[in-house]
Amino acid sequence: MSPTPTADAPSSGAGFAGTAGVVVAFGVAMAFLESAVVVYLQRALGIETGVLFPLQDPAGVGDLAAIEVGREAATLVMLAAVGWLAGRSWLERLAWTAVAFGTWDILYYAWLWVFIGWPPSLTTWDLLFLIPVPWAGPVWSPVAVSVALVGFGLAAARRLRAGRRVRVGPAQVAAGLLGGLVVIVAFCWNAPLLVEGGIPTDFPWPVFAVGMAIAAWGAMTALRTPADPADPAVTNADAPAGGDDARG
Repeated sequence: MSPTPTADAPSSGAGFAGTAGVVVAFGVAMAFLESAVVVYLQRALGIETGVLFPLQDPAGVGDLAAIEVGREAATLVMLAAVGWLAGRSWLERLAWTAVAFGTWDILYYAWLWVFIGWPPSLTTWDLLFLIPVPWAGPVWSPVAVSVALVGFGLAAARRLRAGRRVRVGPAQVAAGLLGGLVVIVAFCWNAPLLVEGGIPTDFPWPVFAVGMAIAAWGAMTALRTPADPADPAVTNADAPAGGDDARG
C-alpha cells in the first residue's frame, strides 16, 4: 500500500515565490487603500497636506479619533490574517506577517508621495500610531524597521518553506522582544510632548539604533544553520501550528 501523501510537505522555490508574490501584492494594495483613506480624511477635515503637528484636539474631531484608533487596529488584524493564511507553521506565519506589514508600511509612504507629494523627504516627521499613545518619528525610521521586517521575513519564510530550519531559542526570542520594545520606546519618546500639543523636533536615534541592533542580532542568529538538527530550539516547516497536520 502506498503511503498517504503529506499535504504540507515542503514545497519548491516556485511555491515560495508564488506565496511571496501574493503577500507582497496584498501589502501593496493595502498600502494604496490606507494612503487613500488618509487623503480622504485630510480633505474632509480640512487639514493642510503635511501638517500633522500639533495634534488636533480630540474634542474637535468628535468620534473620528476613536474610529481612527479602530482603523489602525483593524489594519494590524488584516495583515496578521494574511500572514496566518500564507504560512504553514506558527513561525512561517509570523515571517509572512512581517513581510506583509513591512511592504504595507513602505508602500504607504510611496503611494502618499504619488497622491499628494508627501513626504517631501525621509527626514519628514510622521505620526505613526495612536495605540496606546502617539508614536512619532522621521519617515526614515519606520521605513528602516519595515525594510528589516521584509528582509528577515522573506529569508525565514524561504528557509522554512524549503524544509530548512530556523533556530528560535530563548536568546532569539529575548532579543526580538527586547529590541522591539526599545524601538517602540524611541517612537513613543515624544508622546508626552505630542499630547500637550507640542511639535516634535528631536528623535532619539541612538535608542532606536540600539533596539534595531538587538533585534537584528536575534534575527541573524535565528537564520544561521543549526549544527544539531535535534536541537529543541530549532523549528522548521514540518512543525504545524494547532492541529493543521493531524493524521489519523
